[in-house]
Amino acid sequence: PPGLTFERRDGRDTRILFFHFLIAGLLLLLAGGLAHQQLRRTSEHANAERIQNQRRIVHPGPRGNILDRHQRVLVDNRPRFSVRLLLDAIRPEIRDEERVIQRNFRARDGGEQTGRLTVGEIRQLARMSVVQRYLDQVNRILNRDVRVDSRELDRHFTRELLLPYTLIDDLAPADYARLLERLPVNSPAQVYTSSTRHYPHGSAASHVLGYVGATDDVEIEDFPGEDLRTFKMRGTAGRDGVEKRFDDILQGEAGGAIFRVDPSGNRINPPLAQVNPRQGGNLRLSLDLDLQLAAERRLAETEMAGAAVALDVATGEVLVLASKPDYDLDAFSPRLGAAAAGDITARGAWFKRAVQGAYKPGSSFKVLTTIAGFRAGTLKPDSTAQCNGSFRIGNRSFACHDGHAHGEIDLVMAVTKSCNVFFYQQGLAIGPEALAREARRFHLDRPTGIDLPDETRRMIIPDPTWKRRVTGEAWQAGDTAQFAIGQGFIDVTPLQMACFAASVARDEVWTQPTLLHDPERPRQRTEPIGLTPEQRAALLTGMEQVTRRPFGTARILDDPQLLAPLPGLRIAAKTGTAQKQTEKGMINFAWLIAFAPVDQPRIALAIAIEGDTPGEETGGGRYASPVAHAILQAWLESQAPGRSGIRLNVKPSG
Repeated sequence: PPGLTFERRDGRDTRILFFHFLIAGLLLLLAGGLAHQQLRRTSEHANAERIQNQRRIVHPGPRGNILDRHQRVLVDNRPRFSVRLLLDAIRPEIRDEERVIQRNFRARDGGEQTGRLTVGEIRQLARMSVVQRYLDQVNRILNRDVRVDSRELDRHFTRELLLPYTLIDDLAPADYARLLERLPVNSPAQVYTSSTRHYPHGSAASHVLGYVGATDDVEIEDFPGEDLRTFKMRGTAGRDGVEKRFDDILQGEAGGAIFRVDPSGNRINPPLAQVNPRQGGNLRLSLDLDLQLAAERRLAETEMAGAAVALDVATGEVLVLASKPDYDLDAFSPRLGAAAAGDITARGAWFKRAVQGAYKPGSSFKVLTTIAGFRAGTLKPDSTAQCNGSFRIGNRSFACHDGHAHGEIDLVMAVTKSCNVFFYQQGLAIGPEALAREARRFHLDRPTGIDLPDETRRMIIPDPTWKRRVTGEAWQAGDTAQFAIGQGFIDVTPLQMACFAASVARDEVWTQPTLLHDPERPRQRTEPIGLTPEQRAALLTGMEQVTRRPFGTARILDDPQLLAPLPGLRIAAKTGTAQKQTEKGMINFAWLIAFAPVDQPRIALAIAIEGDTPGEETGGGRYASPVAHAILQAWLESQAPGRSGIRLNVKPSG
């Protein structure tokens, strides 16, 4: 038409082509990005989704049992019953309860909002109401009035939503049976069975066995999902004794499960993966339950604090390790209450006297003084001394142990009657350095290395250098006299003295104690003591007469409470009485070391009893001998045919 003008453009216009290419490039870039996200990063997205939507739950495995040397149970597990609420099963009820609470508050406020209540507070009230409803159902069955702890419930919903919430813990078996019968099968409140430690013999060997405590450190091996959020049910870990020392053996293998969860964090059944927990390994101790119970009963009868240790002479295996006062291990299961802990503390029952009590050994140390004299060449089997009831050193008079003059006395009688004057003179002749050197040769200056935690390192074998370093004072001749009879600065433990007795019995200088039983364990062999047959015979004769002769310090006439001869068993022993100055006054300690049979030693022991009254005589013969008698009698009975399959072959004691 007239007046219209048409402009013709070439399709190859560079400006238009530029935009074509630009759009095409952007589309290709977008397609490449999508392809990269969909194809190359698929696994990353899937993993992120998995971490977002899956949770892992870990369950501890039951601990292994602890057995004595004859495989009798010392510690095992008992069922522990509880009522737990499945939180994912009550989600609809909680939502319904939230709506009810909202309506009630709006009705109260005349249609206004919920006043000062926030959404979070409404949710808390709803949870409390629903959980208490189920708890009231349990209360009616058990005739109880237990209330929900609101703070504990909030903490559980916040941190452990996937785990069941415990309504009532540690039910009695009768309550457990009643709930099984009356709780609906499909109820979110269910009865659960777990395990807790059980001590069938109460306080027996409590300081050896130890106890367990709760722990959140429950790990599972070779199970997927380490990168998932993990909820752990509380387990137990050894806190003392062999429970602690061998926790890696006793600890069970944890089990676990992986669940999908909804956006609220509630689990969706069934689990995607699951492995069941497994019980830990059993531990077979060297203790003999019969001997342990015999020692503890007799220790308790003394009504004083004390310790008793018995060892297998050949292997060093511990047959008895007892301390009094002790505590009932069942008080720790499932957890130790404040009242029970306070009682243990008040009685001083935490203290493991057998391995932590560092005491002066008194006259039981005279066995070592005799050995040191033989080796130093100052003492002969037929050596004698004149005892007038006391011995003067400088300006100080040192009394004999019973205050009586023994007259001329030889080595055998000096050991039998425990003549202090004889050993005062021998100590001065031997010298403190030689005494200390011999004591250290028997390892009395160091821990035994027994497989228990917390063995003391407070033992002391003194000499002039030690006194100068510790007190800044010079060594005196009176210090040597006291050292020779196990007094003064020396401190040793009952376990050390039991090892010493076993070493003397074996005619060697060191016994390594162990609490683990091995039926194939070889006899220990260490450096020989180095005595001649005549020297050893004189020492053993004196020690045997301690228990056989009426004037022996382990006997007062034929009192059956004391270490009287046992049929068919020859016993070598040495008693002792030591003193310690306390705030209340001078306290005596009663000692006895022994081994039997004399000609073929198989059991060695040490007893230490703490006096409880200042100034009261607490001699080893009267207080420690009955404990030794009970242990040896139980040991002798255990060797009878049909008891352990081993027949004792010893000579009569006539």
